[in-house]
Amino acid sequence: MSGVLLHTIKAGDGVNFPQKGHTVRVHYEGRLEDGKKFDSSRDKGRIFSFRLGMGQVIEGWDIGVAQMSKGQIAKLTVPAMFGYGVEGYPPVIPRNATLTFEIELIDFSMA
Repeated sequence: MSGVLLHTIKAGDGVNFPQKGHTVRVHYEGRLEDGKKFDSSRDKGRIFSFRLGMGQVIEGWDIGVAQMSKGQIAKLTVPAMFGYGVEGYPPVIPRNATLTFEIELIDFSMA
């Protein structure tokens, strides 16, 4: 999995997996290595959508979400090289940060 780790919290349907180019709809919560939450779609009160495999999100998400099935909730551990890299995303994401995300794959469809 290229250093990106996926740990299932709640199994999905195990049948329906998104493909490159699909629009996926997720809820997520992102945390730094110290456990501090830096972002959450639930806190914003809206589902987050993006086209899978099209570079619209960090590479770790494209890798991890592609392995999830519809309805699955997973913890995704993303090393810096598949996240925000050596530079980070100041002031929110520090340099060389490994990030963890809890992601729920709600649904997906053709773009």
